[in-house]
Parts: sequence; C-alpha cells; structure tokens
Amino acid sequence: MSLDFLKLDKKKVVLGMSGGVDSTTAALLLQNKDFEVNGMYFAVCDKAVLGKDAAENSFHEAGCDGRFIYIDARKEFSETIIQNFCTEYMNGRTPNPCIICNPLIKFKYLIETANKLGAYYIATGHYAKIHRDDNGHCYIKMADNRKDQSYMLYRLPEEVISRLILPLGEMPDKETVREIARTHNIASAEAKDSQEICFLDDGQNYADFIKSKIHNNFIVNKEKDLNNCLQKGDFVDKEGNILGIHKGILNYTIGQRKGLGIALGKPAFVIDINPEKSTVTLGDNEDLFSTKVISKNNFFTETGNSELPERLIGKELFGKVRYAAKPMAVTIDKQDEFVIATFKDPQRAATKGQSIVFYDRDVVVGGGIIC
Repeated sequence: MSLDFLKLDKKKVVLGMSGGVDSTTAALLLQNKDFEVNGMYFAVCDKAVLGKDAAENSFHEAGCDGRFIYIDARKEFSETIIQNFCTEYMNGRTPNPCIICNPLIKFKYLIETANKLGAYYIATGHYAKIHRDDNGHCYIKMADNRKDQSYMLYRLPEEVISRLILPLGEMPDKETVREIARTHNIASAEAKDSQEICFLDDGQNYADFIKSKIHNNFIVNKEKDLNNCLQKGDFVDKEGNILGIHKGILNYTIGQRKGLGIALGKPAFVIDINPEKSTVTLGDNEDLFSTKVISKNNFFTETGNSELPERLIGKELFGKVRYAAKPMAVTIDKQDEFVIATFKDPQRAATKGQSIVFYDRDVVVGGGIIC
C-alpha cells in the first residue's frame, strides 16, 4: 500500500450521478453520514451528453458540497462496449453491456476520479451490499429487496469493492427511496425507471442500431462478411429439417417466441442460433430447459481472475442465468478455461452471451459469460 493511498480521505466520496432518483437519494444518504460528496457523470454516447445538466442539477438539488466532475467517455465506450455489443449479436449471442461496462468504464473512472480528488471512497446507486468475510476480504452481496442488482457487479475486483459504498443496499424497496426523495423535494422522485439500453435512442431496437453501425462501417472485420448476420437463412428444427426462411440471425435471441415471422400451427421458440450456417433452430418450450450451463471468460472475486477457487468446486452454491432470475441451487467445476455449472433443477433459456453469476448463500463469488 503506497503512501499516497494512505493519504486518501475517508470522509470524501465520489458518487456516480445519473440524474435519476437512485443516485440522487444515494447522495442524500451519504451526506447524512457526514461525507463530502463529489459527483461524477460520464457520457457514453451523444444522447448521454444531453443528460449532463440533469445530473448536475440533481447533484446540487441534493445539496452536495463537493465538486461535480463531467467525463466524456464516448470514444472509449464506443471502442469497447459498443463494439462488443455489436459483435456479440452478430455472432448469435445476447450480450449484457452493463456487466462489461461496470469494470472497464464506470468503476474505472470512479476510482481514477476519487484518486485525483483525494477521496478514499466511491459510491453508486446500485441496490446491493458490501460483505467483508472473517479475513477482511470484500465481496458484493445481495440486497434484501426485489431491486437487487448484485448480478450486475460480479466482475468488480476486490480493490474496487473495498472502496465502494452502496447506500441503497439497506433500502427495503424502491418506494422507500422515492419517499426519501419526496421529502427533500427532489425533482426525479416520480421519474420512471429506465428500461432501455443507455446508448440506444428512444424507441430504437438493438437490431436497427447494429444495422446502422454495419452500414456506416463502424464495425470492421476483414476475415468476416459482416452482412452475413443480415442475410436471410433457414429456420430449422432440432433434426435439421428446414421449416422456413428467417430474416437474418441478428433479429433473434434464445427463448424468443414473438415476431418470428413463421407459423407452425403451435408455439415455437428460438432454441439455437448458428451464425456459421446462418440457421435459427426452433423448438418447444421444453427444449429451452437444461441443468448444465457452460461459461467462459469467468471472473472470481477471491482469486481476482478466471481461476476457480478450489473451495467452491462441488460446494452447493446458488446461480442466476439472467438478472431477473431467481437464484437456484448449483454446483460448479472447471474444465480448462470453462466452468461447468450443474443446476439441481433445469434452467430455462440459458442464453449465450448473457452471464451466469454464482452466490455462496447471498454473497457473489464470481461468474462468467454463458457459451
């Protein structure tokens, strides 16, 4: 630990501000604990630049006494998060950009800003908790409410978690957060929760966004024809029999039922996407269930890398195959660079590109990208 690190002020915090009710209420709660609250807003796209004023207004509305920092992260975000988002969909996978953004962009800038301002702590409006074990190691922990967002933070390293404060982790529900905002006359108290991917325009779907990037030569891959994912191909069944023509693999995700553009006389679901053959496999709802889920690009808090801790192998844990899923009993093992998760009960639509996150009781121990 360097001398400069020891000099960081533990009464100063840098809070990620969005202009919404969550981060503004987090600012109020931090001030109640006598922190000097500094706000940080980072723009990830042109649309987000327009949100700076709302974020700064909410910062002052909360009566914060520190500095408000604006960071233009559009270039880095575009080159990492948006490139990954487009490439994953073009290869028949369904990414979660927030999970990639958190360690690579958002929390990186929070830590850098805190270091520059001499602040020890960083904070966000996520609904999750911090857990410290008997040895003093820090982990993300579930919040005790339906808004729990611990799933989204599983890739944060311990050196970030150890400096992180999550003021909303103790809130019983979102309505309590809104009530705190109301009592302080915060303008965003009644604002609806955002449901969209932050860099998509209002009403824009992901497929049209990616098509625009392909047509504007934003994505470059000399080894692959990027238009392949836009070309029509075959709908097939599990045996490979052709059922009809699809409108391009970019338009489909695992588990999808609506908007397929084909009538089979019974409900049909996307159960596989093969970008090499340009096929979309359709099946029954039952075909989406499996007890085994394989992940790669794993990250475990305890090791700080992809190495699965030996103590977790064969131990009964809980796993989530998507953000809104209920944690279910699972055991895990490793095979080369992969982690093999075996659930006690079959899981529906474990989707390539999404994350599987593992919990020891209610503590996040790691996870990976479903492959």
